[in-house]
This record gives sequence, structure tokens and C-alpha cells, in this order.
Amino acid sequence: MKRFDDLTESEILALAIANEEEDSRIYLALASRLRPLYPHSAEVFEAMAREEQGHRHGLLALYGKRFGSDLPYITRQDVKGFLKRNPVWLAEGLRLETARQQAELMEAETARFYAKAAERAHDVETRSLLADLSEAEARHESLAARLGETLVTPDVAAEEQQTQRRLFVLQIVQPGLAGLIDGSISTLAPIFAAAFASHDSWTAFVVGLAASIGAGISMGLTEALSDDGVITGRGHPWIRGAACGIATAVGGLGHTLPYLIPDFWTATAIAGIVVAIELAAIAWIRWKYMETPFTSAIVQIVLGGLLVLATGIFIGSS
Repeated sequence: MKRFDDLTESEILALAIANEEEDSRIYLALASRLRPLYPHSAEVFEAMAREEQGHRHGLLALYGKRFGSDLPYITRQDVKGFLKRNPVWLAEGLRLETARQQAELMEAETARFYAKAAERAHDVETRSLLADLSEAEARHESLAARLGETLVTPDVAAEEQQTQRRLFVLQIVQPGLAGLIDGSISTLAPIFAAAFASHDSWTAFVVGLAASIGAGISMGLTEALSDDGVITGRGHPWIRGAACGIATAVGGLGHTLPYLIPDFWTATAIAGIVVAIELAAIAWIRWKYMETPFTSAIVQIVLGGLLVLATGIFIGSS
């Protein structure tokens, strides 16, 4: 790798040309990733790509005027200390906000790089060239925001926010809610059956721990293997599986942990309070994200939870 101070003026200009070409391709890649779900924001990145292509054509014309047609091959990877791009454009399920932040960061970093490079340059013409590049980058540092204001209207922004919310519900809330319901309700029977059969806090805790972790593993694998997300758009299967498995384990551990308290009845009373909180939280999530009427959600969840709880107590006490 070469040090920036060792580059000739022709290499600096060739490096700028390569940078503009690479950034243009990055913006096109971001647009391609976003287009299926966010077509209006994809237009923003396509416009930014055209802007970079215009800079490249201008730099090529300047290079040809000063140095002829023999263009050195040099990229940012060949120069020590040059900026590295985080390849978010390769990620599946690219988030809209991530793409916009990446674009703004690229412009800001490039402007800072050229400014610092100009300070280190000793040759007058090289310093002048780098200063001009720095000013050019600074002028369109906020290009992503300005283009967003031009192409992404308030109605379009609201539509894309709704799309993001729908994806969040599909990929995180739904599997997480399924896990929380399973962990909070299905583990009630074995935990309270063990508790009332033994009247021993430690026995109830061990049973609850095993039931919670086992259910978490089972639910997580079931969710991950049920749908690869390609057709349904529900996202990466292992992300959904992790959300479901973790929520399942948390739901069961909530009313298991009180049985670390040695006194059986104190532990049982606290576990009962935790169960009530869990059921209320499930009803709230269903109301908030699944558009289920809160009263209906409360009745369904509480009724189901009480039936499972009563089953566990009845079996354990018999």
C-alpha cells in the first residue's frame, strides 16, 4: 500500500475518479436493495448515483486535459489510511434508515478526507486540487437529505414508515409474541403442578427452569424451520427463531425465578403476581401491534392463563 504523501497529482486525480465510480455503484446497489419495499427512497439513491457519475465524468475530462489518456489504476484500498466502506448494501433485509445513514456518512467522510489530505500536501497544485475536491464534497454532504426532501414527500415517508412497522411486526413481534404466549402460559401447568405436588420451592424452580429453556429451544427451532421468509417476506428465519425462542424462555422464567425464594407460599404468591403482569403484557402487545381490542385480548389471554394455571394446581394437589 502507498502512503498518500507519496502519490503524484495524476494518481490523486485517478484515485478521486475511482472513488466517484465506486460510490456511484454503492448507491445503485442500495437502490436495488430498497426498491421492492421502498421505491421512492430507491429513487433518492439512484439520483445520488447519477450525481457521482457526473462528478466522475468531470474528473475524467480534467485528467485528460492535464495528463492525457493514460489513467493509473488506483483505488482507496491501495492507499494507507483511506476510508473503508461498510458493505451494508450486501446485507439481506437492509433497513431504510441504515441505507440513508450510510449515504450521509460516505459524503461526510469523503469531504473530511480530502480536507485533511489538502493540509498534508506540500505541492501548491496538489493542495489546490485537494481543496477543490473537499469543497465539492462538502457542498453535497447533505445531498441525501436534500434529495429526500425533494423526492420523498410526507405521504411517501408515512407510507414507508408503515411498511417498516409491518416488517417489524412480521419479523419480530409475531414470533416474539407467539413465544411469549407459549412461555408464559404453557409452562404454568408443569411449574405449578410441581410446586403444589412437592410444596418445595427448589423443586418448582428446577422444573420451571427446565420447562422454560426446553420450550425456548423447541419454539425457536420450530419458528426458524417453519418458513425461510423468501415468499412471505417475514425476514431471516434465524432472526425470527431467536426472537421466538428468547421470548419463550423469558415468559417461562418470569414466574420460575420467584421460586428461588425458600419460603414456598411467599414464592408462590410472587409467582402469581408475575403471571398477572405477564398476561397483561401479552394483552397489551396484542392490542398495540396486532390490532386486537384490548378488552378482547385481556379476556382471551387471562381466561386461557387461568385455565392452564388451575390445571397445574389441580394436578399438583391431587
